[in-house]
Amino acid sequence: MDQFVSMRNLKFMLYEVFQVEDLLPYPYFQEHNREIFDLTLETALKIGQDIMRPALREMDQNPPSFINGEVKVHPTVRTFMKECGEGGWIASNFTFDQGGQQLPQLMSTACQFIFAAANYSASVYPHLTSGAANLILSFGSEEQKTLYVPKMISGEWQGTMALTEPQAGSSLADIITVALPTDQEFYKMRGQKIFISAGDHDGVENIIHLMLAKIKGAPAGIKGISLFVVPKKRIEGQDQLVFNDLHTAGIYHKLGYRGAPITQLSLGENDDCRGYLVGEPHQGLPYMFQMMNEARINVGLGAAGIASAAYYSSLEYSRERLQGRKVNAKDPTIPQIPIIEHPDVKRMLLFQRAITEGSLSLLMQCSLYVDKTKTLEGEEKEPYHLLLDLLTPVAKTFPSEMGILSISQGLQCLGGYGYCDEFPLELFYRDARIHPIHEGTTGIQGIDLLGRKVRMKGGKAFTLFVKEVEQTIQETMPFPALAPYVRMLRESLESLKNITGHLITMAQEGKPEVSLADSTLYLELFGIIAVAWQWLRQGVCLQKALNNGLSEMETRFYQGKFYTLRFFFHYELPKIQGLLKRLGESDGLTVSMERAFFDD
Repeated sequence: MDQFVSMRNLKFMLYEVFQVEDLLPYPYFQEHNREIFDLTLETALKIGQDIMRPALREMDQNPPSFINGEVKVHPTVRTFMKECGEGGWIASNFTFDQGGQQLPQLMSTACQFIFAAANYSASVYPHLTSGAANLILSFGSEEQKTLYVPKMISGEWQGTMALTEPQAGSSLADIITVALPTDQEFYKMRGQKIFISAGDHDGVENIIHLMLAKIKGAPAGIKGISLFVVPKKRIEGQDQLVFNDLHTAGIYHKLGYRGAPITQLSLGENDDCRGYLVGEPHQGLPYMFQMMNEARINVGLGAAGIASAAYYSSLEYSRERLQGRKVNAKDPTIPQIPIIEHPDVKRMLLFQRAITEGSLSLLMQCSLYVDKTKTLEGEEKEPYHLLLDLLTPVAKTFPSEMGILSISQGLQCLGGYGYCDEFPLELFYRDARIHPIHEGTTGIQGIDLLGRKVRMKGGKAFTLFVKEVEQTIQETMPFPALAPYVRMLRESLESLKNITGHLITMAQEGKPEVSLADSTLYLELFGIIAVAWQWLRQGVCLQKALNNGLSEMETRFYQGKFYTLRFFFHYELPKIQGLLKRLGESDGLTVSMERAFFDD
């Protein structure tokens, strides 16, 4: 059976790097233990191997169809949603009172990583539902929680987030979907939504949209946005489902990620689409940011999962494919060698591993912060909320952008075969291309990081991040083998502090547009340094293990990890020098470039 994740690496991350068992003494997690965690991982892998992976190619080659106004999806979707509902996966980290398992986010992240690596398109259905259900639990009325959440976490109903409109795109201030008040408990909804993931399909009995709209007469811009539950079928009488005048206008035919439908929705064609206000009027965007931030982390996780699958496919091929000989072998009659023996192929494989495992580590770091907020009280929570806010655009973007490059290198290992659908690399390459786009493009994430996150609360979040990195540096002191990498990271962190101060000062001096013009480059810089930090975190654990007596197999694992750490520091971290140079020039080239100059 083909490999798509490393269970050994997941356990290394969970138990050695992030020490998930340290959460067990806290009351919130005290019902769990190591045995439960191991069983959870094994079950997730079995689902990935038995249900998800076998449908990977079929879901790509036979994408959802739009027939007579209905969206038809692969039968595996219904099977998987049922499995996720019955197994508690949709509500895995909800509280017991909410029907959940109170599983640490670290464990949920590990399982979601397995699902994404097995079949990314299939993996999105339950996770969208989880995010929507959690939004209702956080801000909905007791009636809404009772009506919708049980069916959602059971896998019977799909959840979505419906934000985007044709004329607005990512500019949510410009949405025009309107909610007209009535003298009853509902509003009448009119408008259109586009690019809605899993926005309609026959793999479930109903679709529950968490939708942004403006109540008639609301203030302009984002201050006038409210959040509504808008079901495809509303509940009337004795739990009877009635069509809610919410029509699927069509589905998009996509480059990749083909197993999940992306729909266009039309609301209120017959003036009978009913929406139910969630929380207070005009608070929709702050509410929705909870699901959006969760989704951004999930996008990064999906990207890392696909990159993992691509890595193991290219690794397997490289071990088996015979081609060429060592450069110093002059005799053409001697046998060819596996291409994994060639240094350049090793370089490509190391690059993939460095990106995939570094990304996963960063995503688990964010998960640890989530778990900390559940175990701590009052002011003790704030640092972890701030760190999570700061790192969300980084955790979304680094795996998304670098994952594409990682998969590309995997495809390159296969040569011409990688470009053909005989092997799955071309599928992974297509699937991964969506991640820098959806849930906020890379450009939006850059502006968010530099324009908001590093400045919030007087730079408190950024200061906390610096302290986190410095804490890891302190932990390396007993391990001389890490000294060169400590020095490199310390210098990089100082450079990040300096360029951050420079760009913030520029904005404060009346040049905000110039300051943010290259925010995407700043995000790339931040991401490389953040992942270098994660590799150093892993390095501490590697050195601890290597200093103990290990079996030959275990020694190989830790040595392989250490080579990958070295690769990241020597091949990837030096790339920040070019980014720092450009960010320091601050000449506003792209600001001053006039649109007319693009004309032929």
